[in-house]
Amino acid sequence: MKAAQFYGRGDIRIEEIPEPATRPGTVKVEVEWCGICGTDLHEYLEGPIFAPPSDAPHPLTGETVPITLGHEFAGVVAELGDGVTDLRVGDRVVVEPYIVCGRCDACVQGRYNVCATLGFVGLSGWGGGFSKYVVAERRWIHPLGELGTDVGALVEPLAVAYHAVRLAGARSGQSAVVFGSGPIGLVTTSVLRAVGVEQVVVVEPAEVRKKKALAAGADVVIDPTTDDILEQLMDLTSGRGADISFECAGVDSVLKSAIQGTRVGGTCVNVAIWGHEASVAMNDLVFREVNVLGSLAYANDHPDTIKLIADGKVDPFQFITGRIGVDEIVTRGFDELINNKEENVKILVRP
Repeated sequence: MKAAQFYGRGDIRIEEIPEPATRPGTVKVEVEWCGICGTDLHEYLEGPIFAPPSDAPHPLTGETVPITLGHEFAGVVAELGDGVTDLRVGDRVVVEPYIVCGRCDACVQGRYNVCATLGFVGLSGWGGGFSKYVVAERRWIHPLGELGTDVGALVEPLAVAYHAVRLAGARSGQSAVVFGSGPIGLVTTSVLRAVGVEQVVVVEPAEVRKKKALAAGADVVIDPTTDDILEQLMDLTSGRGADISFECAGVDSVLKSAIQGTRVGGTCVNVAIWGHEASVAMNDLVFREVNVLGSLAYANDHPDTIKLIADGKVDPFQFITGRIGVDEIVTRGFDELINNKEENVKILVRP
């Protein structure tokens, strides 16, 4: 079958690879749509990062590059492994793309998203969504019901946002500020609105992304290049600051503003994956007892995320800015997202 294989920095090749076989307790999914994630872009530009390099196989998969990329994917059930009786061939499903040990303290606690040897299908081995078929354990297969598989490919990034919003304890009547309206900032904005947060503010300098933030559900967008962020936030929140802030940029100055813009006793959630050690002014936390919370991916969040979409509380179609075939994945996918990142949110690939 045809697949997009990642070899290293700037090196993705469309190649023929063997079709995976089902095993007891697994499901073979025929992938219909797979989104290109920011993590995929980082691998392409700077990797291997999460992908296991040639001299360091992943501890659970034993694989190294080249690996098939793609972890935001959905499709239809093509084949059921022995022992799987609660799905049918042809069912539309999304795959929660985890590879976990099931034994470490995190897994025992049910926080498998921070497994000590965490891996991802599409980054660590065991296939990936930029190919025709993927085989995954039944526990990671989530039925989509009547939802289409293009929408299904958006479940994974929306689950990242839902997880962060859930960890923060966001609820009706609260205020929230989201720093950055790239793909994760936009889906976070959308989920905040979906769960009933009363006031959602976004901080974003790019004109195109400002408009996308408003479409995603922001009440107000603050431009940090022309506005005083803290002054504007205090005006909007009666001098208190936001109940919850979300750092979605991975930038020191943004983290500082996010902490300072959070009300006394409020929560600042870091959603970004950082490329460097963050600098934090601890007294900004201490003197106002602000909680800082890290949020990674998702855990047991896919069913609720699917329900938000099915109930019409989140419109995933607004985030789809392109659809391409796998043969175009570099020129019209990766290169497009790198060179026109302000114009794009999610480009879907049909393997």
